[in-house]
Amino acid sequence: MDGVSLNTDPVVDDDADADEFEIEGDCGMAKCISQSGVIQGENPLPPVVGMEFDSYEDVYYFYNCYAKEQGFGVRVSNTWYRKTKERYRGKLSCSSAGFKKKSEANRPRPETRTGCPAMIKFRLMENKRWRIIEVELDHNHLISAVSGKFYKSHKQLGIGTKRALHLDSAEEVQKVRLFRTVVIDVEGNGSVEVSSGEFRSSHNQTSQLRLKDGDAQAIHNYFSHLQLIDPNFFYVVDLNEKGCLRNLFWSNTRSRVAYGYFGDVVAVDTICLTDKYQVPLVSFIGVNHHGQSVLLGCGLLAGDTIEACTWLFRAWLTCMLGRPPQVIITDQCRTLQAAVADVFPRAFHCLCLPRIMQKVPEKLGGLYEYESIRMALNNAVYYSLRPEEFEATWEDMIHHYGLRNHVWLQMLYEDRRQWVPVYLKEIFLAGMLLTRPNEVVESFFDGYLDKHTSLKEFLDKYDQALQANHQLEVLADMESRNSGFMLQSRCYFELQLAKLYTNNILRKFEREVEGMYSCFCTRQINGEGEVITYMVREQIEVDGNRRECRDFEVLYNATEMEVLCVCGLFNFRGYLCRHALSVLHQNGIEEIPPQYVVSRWRKDIKRSYVLNHSNGGIDINNPVHRYDHLYKCIMQVVEEGRKSEVRYKDTVQALDQILRKLNLVEGRL
Repeated sequence: MDGVSLNTDPVVDDDADADEFEIEGDCGMAKCISQSGVIQGENPLPPVVGMEFDSYEDVYYFYNCYAKEQGFGVRVSNTWYRKTKERYRGKLSCSSAGFKKKSEANRPRPETRTGCPAMIKFRLMENKRWRIIEVELDHNHLISAVSGKFYKSHKQLGIGTKRALHLDSAEEVQKVRLFRTVVIDVEGNGSVEVSSGEFRSSHNQTSQLRLKDGDAQAIHNYFSHLQLIDPNFFYVVDLNEKGCLRNLFWSNTRSRVAYGYFGDVVAVDTICLTDKYQVPLVSFIGVNHHGQSVLLGCGLLAGDTIEACTWLFRAWLTCMLGRPPQVIITDQCRTLQAAVADVFPRAFHCLCLPRIMQKVPEKLGGLYEYESIRMALNNAVYYSLRPEEFEATWEDMIHHYGLRNHVWLQMLYEDRRQWVPVYLKEIFLAGMLLTRPNEVVESFFDGYLDKHTSLKEFLDKYDQALQANHQLEVLADMESRNSGFMLQSRCYFELQLAKLYTNNILRKFEREVEGMYSCFCTRQINGEGEVITYMVREQIEVDGNRRECRDFEVLYNATEMEVLCVCGLFNFRGYLCRHALSVLHQNGIEEIPPQYVVSRWRKDIKRSYVLNHSNGGIDINNPVHRYDHLYKCIMQVVEEGRKSEVRYKDTVQALDQILRKLNLVEGRL
């Protein structure tokens, strides 16, 4: 009867006023929250369904911090208790929720509530953590951060938005005590069967990060430095029951803003876990408008378990304000597949094709007739144009070489819809899933991190890697804006995109324009209805040393200006293939239809890497608010000033004038 409680079914409705009580001023709960110190400082992140906390008070404190940032007060609308008087559910509302009861007093107070719907609901889970289960962010009245200081619920909040990281210096090798901005965990322990070579760790090995002497101090120094220079630097820490560091996630402002531009397809790089690097790094990677890798966040995991991966994915999703990618790419691994299914149920999960093919020598190298098997596998994976063609080629390989009971091949076949290109043609992949033979995935931190790099060394090089990546993007931006692309042909399609796309993408598209000349036969085979079917013949290279002719079916709808090729290159790479271009050319079309001009490759879109919170104002009496606001303003100046030599000189001159003016003002005081 544990589910029965004193008010499991409240006497009045969940939203009614009858069960409400308000936390004001120096009430007992507010004092308890202030003393707990688990979540410290103000948090600009909005609440998201799925966030978890250690205690009821932590939920209140988090929501109250958010409310102060936004400019509204908080009330406890309802709390539900079991018969044991244990709280198991709660609801926090805007202080303007509901309406006051009618008073018979001679001079009743004026109505200040508006029936505001903004609230969060949360409940105690089986793992004894409190999870947010429902969120309403919209208010029916004006809110302003300037007015936040007038609400009673904010009296117990400190003015600082940042807190230093705390170390137990005597045992700093293994214990790093950091506050948790938002703690997200998984429910239960979960288990799946893990095959040989995949993620595998014992409980003892995964209870805390294995830190060497100096690693803890390096984390402390680096995060403290980032907090000073980046007000929107985000990190989440997972501590075990002894308070030791178990898992860690962090992301800077640039990564968080870049996700807004390039977050449609995200790859999760776990090579450091699978190859047993000293640094158990997991990287979230996107691709920018030049086709270059862009970092979207990093994590350190004590163990490669489902629980650890799920925690990391939820931490990253919280950092990105609960907006999941459309596609997520990982290695083939049952642990990752389970975690992705839990945290990103609506995202399409692809498995990294090059990493799978890199395992072929290891998994099949000992077989008789290995070279023939490898060629048959390549033929099935890379050169099948339709699912039924792949199925037939695969079955022929399995039967001919007697591979029916090969466990790894069985697993590959079960997951075929997540990694074989022929099944992925309807998924936009932005060039992030490499689908051609011999393509290799490069790590974002290549040259900065190897198996023997220590965590301290990696953190020392981390900024270098980010700066190098940033410089590549800046140089590519300048090249695309200031230097014309040298066209190899006078093709209308190339001329059109040269005005719109970045140079790096144009170079890739140029190969398709040149490839039109290898398409020596384009014929119409079906003309019934609005959709016309063409067959385009091309001589292609197979296995690197021989060429053969292949027919590619292209569907063309002149009314809707739609063109669809069986090769699927547009969704794979983000630009039309040579076969589709040949059909458009044959029909006298001189411009690529607008639906095939992808905005993520355009050079004329201004992309500012400054995180913009929608706060209505700041508290100018709060020094931290002043600092954060000025930092955001100056970063916008930096972004504009770096774009040209003239702008740079004007910016430096203007900043000098501001400094001189401030010094004059200080001299008068």
